Amino acid sequence: MESILEQHRGQHEERERLENAMVRELIAKRSTHREHINSDQRVKYLLDRYVDVTKKVKELYDDKNGSRKAEISAISASNEFNEFYSRLRVIRDFYKNNPNEIAIPLSTELEQFVENRDNELYLVDFTDEESYGKFLDLNEHFHMYLNLKNIVGNSASKIDYLSYLNTFDHFYVIPKNKKFSADYQKYLESLLQYLEGYIVRVKPLMPLEDIIKKLKIDFERMWETGQVPGWPKETSSVLSNTGAPLDLNSFNSKSELASLGLDRLKSALIANGLKCGGSLEERAERLWKTKGKSMDEIDPSLFAKKKGGIFKDIEKQKQIALMEVQIYKYIDILDEQRQTTKENVQRKQARTAGEREDSEEEVEEDESEDDQDSDVIYNPKNLPLGWDGKPIPYWLYKLHGLNISYVCEICGNAIYKGPKAFQKHFAEWRHAHGMRCLGIPNTAHFANVTKIEDALALWDKLKNEKHKEKFQAANEEEYEDSQGNVVNKKTYEDLKRQGLL
Repeated sequence: MESILEQHRGQHEERERLENAMVRELIAKRSTHREHINSDQRVKYLLDRYVDVTKKVKELYDDKNGSRKAEISAISASNEFNEFYSRLRVIRDFYKNNPNEIAIPLSTELEQFVENRDNELYLVDFTDEESYGKFLDLNEHFHMYLNLKNIVGNSASKIDYLSYLNTFDHFYVIPKNKKFSADYQKYLESLLQYLEGYIVRVKPLMPLEDIIKKLKIDFERMWETGQVPGWPKETSSVLSNTGAPLDLNSFNSKSELASLGLDRLKSALIANGLKCGGSLEERAERLWKTKGKSMDEIDPSLFAKKKGGIFKDIEKQKQIALMEVQIYKYIDILDEQRQTTKENVQRKQARTAGEREDSEEEVEEDESEDDQDSDVIYNPKNLPLGWDGKPIPYWLYKLHGLNISYVCEICGNAIYKGPKAFQKHFAEWRHAHGMRCLGIPNTAHFANVTKIEDALALWDKLKNEKHKEKFQAANEEEYEDSQGNVVNKKTYEDLKRQGLL
């Protein structure tokens, strides 16, 4: 058994060697997509091991049981030679009892870990559809979405996989009252779990826990102010859930209570915690039975069963909204993979069965060539990559206007490359959310408007024009005098006051 100080020294050595191994891994040449993912996974393994060793080092420095301090006192006392020979005896006895014990040095272990880089082709498990982290595989969730009858309805036959990839994160367009089904929550949980696992596999060095922790703090603030997309803050439903009390002393009979109507009686019953269903006469009779009685004197059968009420509903809404916001964040992180997936699906749909088989063979050959060829792609103008992983031609880059950048102030000064992406973003959730925060409907009137000041000015102008189009009785209501002359209401009243009619 090693001494406390020897363990401490060994852990410090391991930390230093792990740091060197991580540096060597990060500066190593990585040209293919697979090499990037494998390298990040190796760095993640070394980093986790480094964190564990650091925690052990800190525990030894804390020395809560005092063993480290006792050992230092023992070797620094006057009988240090006795302590030395005692430890030497322990070492000899160990190797005497274990003659074939071979200890692999830490330096050799980490050296082998770095040298085996080229032999580890598949460190992470991906499906065939994911192509080792190049594409998303949402086929299972697509079928789950088609089975959400309350949400998809009869339009399921019109939705294909490509349309789903474009709109699967548009939760804000789904009505709130259709989001409380168990199937919808199960769908969100499955989608959230897949995206989180995919990020861990593709981007293992991303501090996902810290991102989610900050996201939950921001979510609480957004929830309180009603800024969560698709979940506006409700203020009008408070009275309907809590009810409005009613003074029964001012009523002399059940018929007088019934004259108030169904809704008013229901509100008064809810305020007292009573059952609020039934006909008008039943509600009036139930409320009349409580007149002049305290809560203890009322018949228990009149009370409604408590199920958590509005607070339970609010917690359920927050849980669903939080999952949607997390998915929004994950999709922002995986935006590149999402775009690549849509392009891949479009290519597959445009090919015949034979062409798809040939394409799969070409992809396999390209991947094997990528494993052998480690040259960095020459891309001095930083052009976007095509489906083959190579830069697109410059004439195509300029043809699509990708050299032109558009800034949208309403989207938080987001930058869009090319007119196609710029026009498309007006119908996406980010722009719709920005318009909602300004209190402006995202209609066709505001197409191509990117400045907040311009949007507010146009909205004021539209409201003024709409106000002018309203019926104005003073100018448009017509009156006829005793002689048959037709004038508007304002002129008629002026003549009448002057006694000229």
